[in-house]
Amino acid sequence: MSTAVDKSVASNQDAVLLIGRILLSLLVLVAAWGKVRGLGGAEAYFTKLGVPSPSIMAPAVMIFEAVVGIMLVVGFKTRIAAILLALFCIVTAAVAHTNIADGNQLNHLLKNLAITGGALALAVSGPGAYSVDKR
Repeated sequence: MSTAVDKSVASNQDAVLLIGRILLSLLVLVAAWGKVRGLGGAEAYFTKLGVPSPSIMAPAVMIFEAVVGIMLVVGFKTRIAAILLALFCIVTAAVAHTNIADGNQLNHLLKNLAITGGALALAVSGPGAYSVDKR
């Protein structure tokens, strides 16, 4: 059984990597779009968390999320973008999702760790054939 799965995944590796890149990108692109639509709310949340210079950091995070998301979708400098996303998710988890007694915050922490895992796997595997990096 595993041999059939191995063959199927191997024969579709580039498509699977493209789908993985798109799915990882969706998370950060939606987060960036949320900040575009409600930057004041993001600044207020950053202030509540004690993030320094929230009026600078919120737009900076928005731009980071948008740029990294686009880089992953198109497969441009994919390994660098994936490593940056992994580091960003670890920092975000450590800053914003530390109250693990709250089930919602625990979910966000685990989501960030899962994104980190996916990003690291992408950093190791590379973007696949359907990417700017491979052109």
